[in-house]
Amino acid sequence: MTTAAVLSIALDDVQDPPLLPLPAEVAALLQRVDAPPRLVAHLRAVHDVARQLVDRVGRRCPALSFDREAVLFGAATHDIGKALHIAELSGPGSLHEAAGQELLLAHGVSAERARFAATHASWDSAGIGIEDLLVSLADKVWTNKRVTGLEDRVVAALARAGGRPGWEEFLELDEFLTRVGDRADERLAYQMRHPVHG
Repeated sequence: MTTAAVLSIALDDVQDPPLLPLPAEVAALLQRVDAPPRLVAHLRAVHDVARQLVDRVGRRCPALSFDREAVLFGAATHDIGKALHIAELSGPGSLHEAAGQELLLAHGVSAERARFAATHASWDSAGIGIEDLLVSLADKVWTNKRVTGLEDRVVAALARAGGRPGWEEFLELDEFLTRVGDRADERLAYQMRHPVHG
């Protein structure tokens, strides 16, 4: 894939559906690893959902301490290992997880940020923080996939930090995730417009 094509998918204005561009540092990284078009489109869609999620969490629960920029970086790079395991762009597989973390580390990304490539699918493991949960949640809800255990963990973190009953946090998060999920078909159509191979 050409450099211009990667940068175009990552950064150009998109209105159908409206998606924010990826961070310039991520676009450059995807260019360096020769990311396939569909992967770039997928990362852009998940990053946009993550931005909506961190904005909502920041407004509704300012007492929750989390690294917003780390979540956005994690969402923008979580599947980067699929640049090496291209079959996993159109089929199941988890080889991309460890490969993605190693690829990010090899390109000078800190271990603190590279971890999301490995943790986005293992949200129920020990030692997973709120940033990991938010990246995982964005990666699920972008297609309107709802995962009760994952959402329960996010609700519990919000309730602990904000001092509100869990049921209130659940209802508000559920309403927000439903709204985000309503545009899943548009995001999926956008991703599918881009080929697996450049």
